[in-house]
Amino acid sequence: MTDSQPHDSGELGVHQAARLEKLKKIEAQGLDPWGHRFDDRSFIEAVRARQGEVRYQLADGSQIPLPEFDGPEIIDYKAWKASKGPGGEEIGPAVRVAGRIMLMRTAGKLVFLNIRDLTGDIQIMIPKGHVSDEDFELTKLLDFGDLIGVDGRLGRTNTGELTVFASKLHFMTKTLEPPPEKHAGLQDPELRQRMRYLDLTYNTDSLQTFLKRTKIIHSIRSTLAKHDFVEVEGPTLHTIAGGAAAKPFLTHHNALDMQLFLRIALELHLKRLMVGGIERVYEIGRVYRNEGISPRHNPEFTMIELYWAYADYRVMMDLTQQIIIEALDAIGQGYKTHWGDLEIDFTPPFKRRTYTELFEEHTGLKIADHEGIASLARKLRLDPDGKHPDVVISEVFEEKVEDALIGPVFVTDYPASLCPLTKRSATQPEIAERFELFIHGMELANAYTELNDPILQENLFKTQLQGMAEDDSMARMDTDFIRALRHGMPPAGGLGIGIDRLVMLLTNSRSIRDVILFPLLRQES
Repeated sequence: MTDSQPHDSGELGVHQAARLEKLKKIEAQGLDPWGHRFDDRSFIEAVRARQGEVRYQLADGSQIPLPEFDGPEIIDYKAWKASKGPGGEEIGPAVRVAGRIMLMRTAGKLVFLNIRDLTGDIQIMIPKGHVSDEDFELTKLLDFGDLIGVDGRLGRTNTGELTVFASKLHFMTKTLEPPPEKHAGLQDPELRQRMRYLDLTYNTDSLQTFLKRTKIIHSIRSTLAKHDFVEVEGPTLHTIAGGAAAKPFLTHHNALDMQLFLRIALELHLKRLMVGGIERVYEIGRVYRNEGISPRHNPEFTMIELYWAYADYRVMMDLTQQIIIEALDAIGQGYKTHWGDLEIDFTPPFKRRTYTELFEEHTGLKIADHEGIASLARKLRLDPDGKHPDVVISEVFEEKVEDALIGPVFVTDYPASLCPLTKRSATQPEIAERFELFIHGMELANAYTELNDPILQENLFKTQLQGMAEDDSMARMDTDFIRALRHGMPPAGGLGIGIDRLVMLLTNSRSIRDVILFPLLRQES
């Protein structure tokens, strides 16, 4: 009745042939091996929540609750029933469930199955004589991985395990491939990512991670709804790759005979909407950057960008903290969590440190000491020659400071020359009103008090930082964006958060590929 993961192609063929033979027998019984509509089924989690409705009815007709069943402990439920005298019987609600067969065993005239759906697992008991002869014969054609539906009564076995005692079976889908090895599961990371359908089926932790991802995104939308934000969808094909410094993916539009870019950011179109009067606007969407792959980077990833009229970067700090705290609440996570062996304490308020403070603390150099910083850059095997001093400072900061930031910590007040889309401080024009949120050396969020001066914005586009490649996306000016700004964009705070990185940190996932359902992989040979 069972099979396991084969160890060679010959054994694989044997198991596939056996499943095909069972498929033919199912069809010969007049059953559809690919299933049918199955109304009024309950999720297994909801069925398990009804265990309090299972009662024991004594001979005199009175009902008493069952003994406490705590955790996986096995009790002698049979002896407990015997102690209540003859003539009693267990009663429980009628239920209907469906799921994938995860375990199978036969004990005489009893067949036991464990089935799993989106919400959990439950045991099914199929006693001969309690189902039709046809249904009992059908159990001989079942395999691990098959999908079935069950009508029955919820109750307890003699060992106290919550169980559906089947009265009717419904065949839903025959699987023609054997599942992964029963005990080893699907462990190879690349196979898990390539065959995500098996990863979700047989690795419950993986399924829970992606269900939490959904809850986190729903929570973000809920948080922003409290502040009257409007969600929009911007174009993914851009004529100019703007809004970030990144290498874009190129494509070609045949009908218009023009080169286009997959978007590298959401920013510039959202700001156009601010000009159009949508004062609190956001998008959660895919962006594409034709760059490296690492545990923290994937060429296709999800981010949120939002803009809040008449706010600034300090408002964005408060909002960022609220988004993260409410996301933790949504997934039932405490504020002290783990990321691998590292602890993260999200207890608010998050720390706030200036860029200059952190740079001088971790390098021992004053930020105005350009000569000393250039010397340190060379020791770090960074080439400072021909670069704007603030670019060198930025490279040293990335090398010496970022990995030391445990966080969560808001790094605030960046050198203005590094932030061409950011409003300058009114009292310190060399400082940009910007922050980045770091947690264990990883940048999670980036926010500005947005630059809305079209004249200054145009000049900044024209005079990009020294050392930037001529073909860099930020070196090209979006003239329509400048035209939009000339029609008046309100002062605003803007924020971007990497959704994948946020999910990584909140679900204890060490690789970004573990929180993206279908990360980009090399083609199979």
